[in-house]
Amino acid sequence: METQRLLAFVAIAPMLVTGCALIPSGADSAPVADAEAESNLVDFTAEEEVLVAEDAHDDGFATLTPEPEVPVHEDIWDRMRAGFALPASDHGRVVSSRSWYQRHQDYINRVATRARPYLHYIVEEVERRGMPMEMALLPVVESAFDPYAYSHGRAAGLWQFVPATGRQYGLKQNWWYDGRRDVVEATRAALDYLEYLHDMFDGDWMLALAAYNSGEGNVQRAIRRNRAAGRPTDFFSLQLPQETRGYAPKLLALRDLVANPQNYDIALQPIANEPYLEIVELEGQIDLALAARLSGMELTELYLLNPGFNRWATDPDGPHRLLLPIAVVETFSSQLAAVPPTQRVSWAHHQVRPGDTLGVLASRYRTSVTELQRVNRLQGSMIRVGQRLMVPNSALSAGQYTMTASNRTAATQARDRDGARLEYTVRRGDSLWKIGRQHGVGIRNLASWNAMAPNDTLREGQTLVIWTQVPGASAGALPSTDNPMSEHTLRRISYTVRRGDSLGRISQRFRVSVNQLQQWNNIDPNRYLQPGQRLMLYVDVTQQSGG
Repeated sequence: METQRLLAFVAIAPMLVTGCALIPSGADSAPVADAEAESNLVDFTAEEEVLVAEDAHDDGFATLTPEPEVPVHEDIWDRMRAGFALPASDHGRVVSSRSWYQRHQDYINRVATRARPYLHYIVEEVERRGMPMEMALLPVVESAFDPYAYSHGRAAGLWQFVPATGRQYGLKQNWWYDGRRDVVEATRAALDYLEYLHDMFDGDWMLALAAYNSGEGNVQRAIRRNRAAGRPTDFFSLQLPQETRGYAPKLLALRDLVANPQNYDIALQPIANEPYLEIVELEGQIDLALAARLSGMELTELYLLNPGFNRWATDPDGPHRLLLPIAVVETFSSQLAAVPPTQRVSWAHHQVRPGDTLGVLASRYRTSVTELQRVNRLQGSMIRVGQRLMVPNSALSAGQYTMTASNRTAATQARDRDGARLEYTVRRGDSLWKIGRQHGVGIRNLASWNAMAPNDTLREGQTLVIWTQVPGASAGALPSTDNPMSEHTLRRISYTVRRGDSLGRISQRFRVSVNQLQQWNNIDPNRYLQPGQRLMLYVDVTQQSGG
């Protein structure tokens, strides 16, 4: 028997070496083309396969076992479906979220369009870590896949990191660069954080998600309260902040829609299951306008793939890399090789004049004080008249870098809204709360109109846009007028009180009421005005005389 088995193996071995296919018994005996033979390898009958495997094992050869078949997904949604692992739920909060998404196909379309460049990279990272594929949908809940999303809680980017948590997970944040918006770095940090929370809450992904949204402390306290009261400690049983109670259910609802879009009458835009982006390493700082030109891309598109960069160039201290579409990487790399590193940022020579400071020069040349100090090897902030400084200088005008932090803020402030548009210059001691109270507007609205969060710090001299109610619509907060164009001609002015002035005299001069003057300036009616005191007024310029 041993001899027969050995002879059988010897008979098969040459075919293994040459790659010829064995024809199973009963099959056509027509010859197999060489290419087909190479692609199909060896086709054993069940008996021959066992026989060869046994002999190979007996003789010390590695056992021949077929490779597991890896499913091929042409569409990224199919690949994601295969990795979904969170438990199904028909809890009311999940059902409610599903219903909302079902009614908003336009929202689903917008999110899919935004996600297209980033989704494959995120899916790869989630899969590599063996995490539930639902985590790749989390940026929908967090930011609707808007890389420039900024919340009232100061959270930024696809994964919505607040500054402190971002720093805790290694996300650099400075004048040039914000790692919370960097697709690569923020994805790494978010998945690190989720894995940490998953371990903290003993493998419960729902609790990990709740903690990602509201902080681990809130979830731990809710668990302790329920334990003390003898109640369950699963996600749906905990008393959590309102936003958090709806957070994980939104993710489950999205998962259900992606898993079975036809069941919910939802259409998902096809997204190819193939890489879109490639990380291109650089040798140092580069002007983003130059990078766009070398790659043949629109500058705005380059910013959307590299939203971590706040200014006209990459951070001089790194990261020294760009995310580019694979289709342009070869062109970019060959073009970049012809540009020496010293010419990838333009430089200006500035001779210090009276009145110049590093702050003034940084503002003029759209750079930072730190960068001026670095390139000129300055130990402090002192500069002297006649001193020559090297200053990094953008290749294009400031307005052409549409996605810089300052231009994004300007675009938000320029957006047309209801009411009358006023501009306010921040003074020492101001806060959003104080300014909002003076103008009768909410802090969140005021922050939103200026691309800020309610807790952001104001700086003296900063210009804010305020949208007030239409004149006469709110408790005398603004001048009443019969002029239908007044909402467009209303302006904020600053008036310095002169000797002999009174509220009555000022109100007559500017055609506003005494009550309005008191409201706008928090004036105590029992106190006299003082010469030199500054008052804020809202006046209709069409009603002012020339005297």
